[in-house]
Amino acid sequence: MKYAGVSERLSGLGSAKWRLHMRARALKAEGREVIELTIGEPDVPTPPELVEAAADAMRRGRTGYSNGRGEPGLLAALAARYSARRGRPFGTDQVICLPGTQTALYATFRTLVEAGDEVLLGDPMYATYEGLIAQTGARAVPVRLRPDSGFRLQAADLAERITPRTRVIFLNTPHNPTGAVLRRDEIAAIGRLALAHDLWILSDEVYEDLVFPGVDFVSPLDLPELAGRSIAVASISKSHAAPGFRSGWVVGPAEFAARLLPLSETMLFGSQPFIADMTARAVSAPSAVAAGMVSRFARRAEALASALEGVAGLRLHRPEAGMFCLLDVRATGLSGEAFALGLLEERGVAAMPGESFGAGLAGWLRLSLTASDEATAEAARRIARHARDLARDLAASRG
Repeated sequence: MKYAGVSERLSGLGSAKWRLHMRARALKAEGREVIELTIGEPDVPTPPELVEAAADAMRRGRTGYSNGRGEPGLLAALAARYSARRGRPFGTDQVICLPGTQTALYATFRTLVEAGDEVLLGDPMYATYEGLIAQTGARAVPVRLRPDSGFRLQAADLAERITPRTRVIFLNTPHNPTGAVLRRDEIAAIGRLALAHDLWILSDEVYEDLVFPGVDFVSPLDLPELAGRSIAVASISKSHAAPGFRSGWVVGPAEFAARLLPLSETMLFGSQPFIADMTARAVSAPSAVAAGMVSRFARRAEALASALEGVAGLRLHRPEAGMFCLLDVRATGLSGEAFALGLLEERGVAAMPGESFGAGLAGWLRLSLTASDEATAEAARRIARHARDLARDLAASRG
């Protein structure tokens, strides 16, 4: 039987990257005790007032069809939010509401690129990004994110990879998996490249509300000179601890939104009105849970650093935002994947291999900061023991 080419392009770019996480879940189902440091799910439930807002909307009959752009109340709330945060007016005609950031990115790439085009993005990268680009037929062009630059994408590195086929510079700030936050001057420099080469700038900003103290978040949407070529996507999944509601959006120039709208209508023809009402309430005020998550995640990152930095050559990269930190395990002589597999099977700690996020993170682990303080401390002890045992075995093998 014949299949569409997209099935080949996406082969190996889906759940295959989450093999270790699924292995950890299988071990837990068998009764094994496993500390999960794999995925970035908020460590608190969705705020009760938001759940009640959705339930109240359902009781009021907000369960019918919607439309491809979004419910008027949510569109107005998002336009007001971006106008206030970005310091310039945004209209409802610049917004499209979609089920989560992943869907918003899928639709945006479908609108911007096609076969033969190229998209520049940082390496390491979130695990689904390659697939989001490949589904269009375009090619992802990784640009190395260097630890000595804090894993922040640099314009000079981008400039080396631009070709006549380049169409989009894809940013992720705050960044997953590194926790890096781009600075205003870095975005401005990237913007000058985009202007010089007539490129789009697409920015995944789902972690905007989870920036640690002492760091300022800046979006390409903040720079007026980039207004005609900048697009941002986000959702309430992280900021409001509501990943299961699948409520996100894309904001950009009105012409771009008009181009995306028929695709949204073809894909979904509307999200659930009761979720839109809940989301409108969520984005119209500061998150009730974001500040607490920021405090806990920053504290756990410091605890991991204190427990692991220098143990058997391990090095921990402190994040500036988000739900993860990075651990460099190259001194053990193992790949990130081999280290992570042994850590799971022998110590009962599940961490994501850096290789799941691109060649730029080979020999690293991504550690989620969403486990409890106690579980995080215990995981650190097990990781340290594992690294020391590996170092001892490595020294013995060298005579």
